[in-house]
Amino acid sequence: MNTRGRLFVGLLWLGVAALMATTILVEPGFSASASELARLFVVALAVFLAVVYLFDPWNVLSRQPFH
Repeated sequence: MNTRGRLFVGLLWLGVAALMATTILVEPGFSASASELARLFVVALAVFLAVVYLFDPWNVLSRQPFH
């Protein structure tokens, strides 16, 4: 995957993370419900995927193991 494609996909995942982060309404003093924990997991997963696409820390995308 070329640099331009990786940048586009990474920014797309950051957008997903930002959109999902706006839906989390954790109020202080209340315990988090299952849906809020699921949303938090989706935000963490989207940020992780954005980091992988933007920085490629383990050369997963550069090696192209699935081609």
